[in-house]
Amino acid sequence: MVKVEFLGPINAEPIEIDISNLNELAPLLAEDKHIAFWLDKCAVAINDEIVKSRDIKLKNGDKIALLPPVCGG
Repeated sequence: MVKVEFLGPINAEPIEIDISNLNELAPLLAEDKHIAFWLDKCAVAINDEIVKSRDIKLKNGDKIALLPPVCGG
């Protein structure tokens, strides 16, 4: 199981899910219209490290975070 956290304005409760890579996660998250809105706008981190590939093998206990763009000053 991996934990998926939704940061900032996504404002969704974390979920735990049994997947082996990010390719399996995207279609599951797309089922929620609110989260689906953010999917193509977010960076993704696995265990606090930004990743570009969806093929990274996930391990039991990994933490995935969806990081929406932010404005700051």
